[in-house]
Amino acid sequence: MSMRLSTVWMIGLALVSWSLGTSLAHVSAGEIHVPSEGGALIRAIETAQAGDILRLAPGTHQGPISIEKTISIDGDSKARIVGSGVGSVIRIEAPDVKITGLTLTGSGLSQDTLDAGIKLLKTADRAIISHNRILDNLTGVDVHGAEDVHVFENIIEGRRDMRVNERGNGIYVWNSPGLVAERNTIRYGRDGVFVNTSHRDTFRNNRFEQLRFAIHYMHGNHGKISGNVSTDNDIGYALMFSDKLRVENNVSIGDRFHGLMLNYANMAKITGNLVQRGGEKCLFMYNANKNEVTGNRFEACPVGIHFTAGSARNTFKANAFIGNETQVKYVGSRNLDWSSEEGGNYWSDHAAFDLNGDGFADTAYRPNDMVDQILWTQPAAKMLIGSPAIQLLHWTQSQFPALLPGGIVDTAPLMHAPVIEHPIAGAKG
Repeated sequence: MSMRLSTVWMIGLALVSWSLGTSLAHVSAGEIHVPSEGGALIRAIETAQAGDILRLAPGTHQGPISIEKTISIDGDSKARIVGSGVGSVIRIEAPDVKITGLTLTGSGLSQDTLDAGIKLLKTADRAIISHNRILDNLTGVDVHGAEDVHVFENIIEGRRDMRVNERGNGIYVWNSPGLVAERNTIRYGRDGVFVNTSHRDTFRNNRFEQLRFAIHYMHGNHGKISGNVSTDNDIGYALMFSDKLRVENNVSIGDRFHGLMLNYANMAKITGNLVQRGGEKCLFMYNANKNEVTGNRFEACPVGIHFTAGSARNTFKANAFIGNETQVKYVGSRNLDWSSEEGGNYWSDHAAFDLNGDGFADTAYRPNDMVDQILWTQPAAKMLIGSPAIQLLHWTQSQFPALLPGGIVDTAPLMHAPVIEHPIAGAKG
């Protein structure tokens, strides 16, 4: 009998001890203050429990670090984590991790492993990366398979001591659906954002400067790109091999080649965007089909739209083409009417009247004639541009419209440019 009582007593003691231990673990989870001493941050991470917040003292903390627990690290905008020059500065493998208020630098330079200021692996779902300065790393933030990640209000600057194509991207996204990146400022890397095979991601209200592409979107469907500002990059928004993107209210000013580029991008909605002073083309469409291009403003580019390589069944309406040297560059054998029952587009070089006051010009607009097509298909013909034969051809087509070749025609041009509000001062259509 005494043996049975002893056994019951021991079991009861074990249960109480287990319950007490669990309770103590829960109570002890909280804030951990980490001094800026060698190895202190690594030790704090090793001893931290799920749910803890590590508050870093001002100063420099030793990296790299690996996070395999659901914890938060807060630097209060005064702490700095410096990597060893090998691998990523912070590597995250746990879900629901938060990284905020840090300066991060010192990643490795391996393109094979995509060394980064912050690397989020497949198990790092729902991570929050905010209010950090991620400076002089190969890649800024590498989101590699994690879902529903939020990256916002960070400053990400790439390496300026490397050639552009040797640098990493500001934010690299691979197979990470549900990602939201917003209100970040990204400079000096290769591409600001590079999406590779990832669906349903959102990029909004970011600023991109001094990059190859501001946003490089490849093999990603149902993404949303809105309210971003691209200045002084090679290309603003390069949308490639992707379906059903929504590209709304973005700005491209002074990008060196194209403001917007669609290459095998289909069924996108391109609306409310402003492209100004592009170095070559405001919008370049190459084999892009079934897209809706509405309510945009394309201004002061050498070419407003270059439309080529079999692009078909696209809709263009309520756009403004203002002061482009060539409004549209298109070579085709049949007419494509860029108007609808609601009207067509506004063309700044269309000298026309509106006698009945309905808001539409009384004559159709054709941006290209036979001379344009000859010059585009036979560049050597530019030597004859001032010859009497070319002048006669221009005059003949103006007098006999039936001689005009196939191409773009707007049968209901707008008399006034649509007004477009944009998220930066002075960018109002």
